[in-house]
Amino acid sequence: MSLRLSSTALFVIMSLSFSPMSLNAQETDTSTYKVLANEKTGLNLATIKELIQKGDESFSKEELDQARKHFDEARVLTRQLLSFYRDINGSFRGIDARIPREMDSKGREAQVLLAKTNLRLASLFRRRNEPEVAVPLLIEVLKLMTPTRAEGQKAYQTLLELGFVETPYAGARKEI
Repeated sequence: MSLRLSSTALFVIMSLSFSPMSLNAQETDTSTYKVLANEKTGLNLATIKELIQKGDESFSKEELDQARKHFDEARVLTRQLLSFYRDINGSFRGIDARIPREMDSKGREAQVLLAKTNLRLASLFRRRNEPEVAVPLLIEVLKLMTPTRAEGQKAYQTLLELGFVETPYAGARKEI
């Protein structure tokens, strides 16, 4: 029985080795498997930018509910991406330095987008006369960006305007 099995295996291997096979060394189209890199939809920074832009358009048309929906979606997606970038970064730290550098770069860009989204949402809540809802968003911007960055300064200035803080920031840039 075992002789029959081994001779069958040998026959299969021999027939495969002598059969004509074509090797395809063509370049593959990455768009078929890099679905998440699609700028129209996907789990990426371009999608967040698109959501922010849609929110801005709705905000300018005074469609505040629709604008909030877009900004909220952008915040959720940004937080997910930040978490994923941190996880990937940690997995490759000390193994391949290129990957943590890429994740750091994408993470910084995502943080800026989150700060911008929070500032827009805070502005929306101020427009709705709900400043108490804007305060946590502004504080989150300060935590993300620090008062030395334009976004952080804008957040602190808004907190000052709302009366949540009383001391003006002396290091603030004039172009805010």
